[in-house]
Amino acid sequence: MDLIDAVLDFAADEPGLVLGLILLCALTFGGIAAWSALRGHRDVRRRAADSAAEGSSPEARRAETRRTLERLVTHLESTFAGNAADTKVLKARLIQAGYYDPRAVGAFFAARFGGALALGVAGLAVAALLFEADDITIATGGTALALVGYLAPSFLLDKRIKARAAAHRAGFPDFMDLMIVCSEAGLSMEAGIERIARELVEGYPSLAENLYMASLEIRAGKGLTEALDRMGDRLAIEEAKMLATLLQQSAELGTSLSQSLKVYSDEMRHKRMSRAEEKAYALPAKLVIPLTLFVFPVLLVTLMLPVVVKVSEMMKG
Repeated sequence: MDLIDAVLDFAADEPGLVLGLILLCALTFGGIAAWSALRGHRDVRRRAADSAAEGSSPEARRAETRRTLERLVTHLESTFAGNAADTKVLKARLIQAGYYDPRAVGAFFAARFGGALALGVAGLAVAALLFEADDITIATGGTALALVGYLAPSFLLDKRIKARAAAHRAGFPDFMDLMIVCSEAGLSMEAGIERIARELVEGYPSLAENLYMASLEIRAGKGLTEALDRMGDRLAIEEAKMLATLLQQSAELGTSLSQSLKVYSDEMRHKRMSRAEEKAYALPAKLVIPLTLFVFPVLLVTLMLPVVVKVSEMMKG
């Protein structure tokens, strides 16, 4: 009875800690049960495969695990994807970020669900075990961390899209210069794109990858303007979309393609120089805050300290 009374007194004094321990035990036993069920299901499938074909190889087991993960990703995509318009927008964002796999949408929702669950459970456990907080504070902290884990994949995706777009924008003037060289050498636009894709692999691998995809689409039967327009959507920069419009207008009006490419290339280089000058002009304004907070106080103390020492010595004397 004394042990039971002590346990009840501890639960009354530390409700948050007891709640965290109960939650941790429940998650542990639930994970063990889920793992046991999954392992039993996998054992049944493995025995069935062994009976059908003698000697199951490690490659076959890895293939079975991969198929299980693919089914899980497909289920998450069908459950959380929403309507067709939102799914289309998400697929476009994933393609702009460089994820071309058709299962990328399901993997994105799996990352969201896993991040929310992991951070939420971690927040509840840390708040319950390490801090003396009430139940409301523990629940609020766990919910906040779960929300962070849910939104983190979207923020990381946007960051990756911006980084790739900046790399594409930096390499596009070089692509235009090589297009002019290929055009003046007598190569067609299709052959020139494929040739330039091989040349830009070292400097701009992402841009070269998209150029090679555009050349494959042209081989598959798509028109040059449509392939370049789709490439512009993948690159997420206006320069590529404007190139498709330029080629279409040049073909409709019958103007010289080499001359049009030269004018457009000069414009791209002028834009790149303008962006560099804009960053250079904005640098002094950005340096004001770090100079004011870190450099000027140290300089002021360094200059005034000898004067303060001399004044204090004179006052003592």
